[in-house]
Amino acid sequence: MDRDALNSALLKAHEDNDKDELVKLYTFAADLTEKEHDLDASCFYLTHAFVFALEQGNEDAYILNKRLVKHNRSTLIPVV
Repeated sequence: MDRDALNSALLKAHEDNDKDELVKLYTFAADLTEKEHDLDASCFYLTHAFVFALEQGNEDAYILNKRLVKHNRSTLIPVV
């Protein structure tokens, strides 16, 4: 998925309030920017994915939080 397609998909997911899709797309964007060695952008996207995962009770919330902790962008938050 190129950046234009990613941006379009993100906008549509926001319009549809599809938080599960937002978790997936923001995680994808984080992975993409991490591969490009843009840690600030990656953590920006990870934070968004993490927040939407928390709102949904998505099981990926813990993994996303651990990734942010690894980059010193968060503390480990117990996710229930």
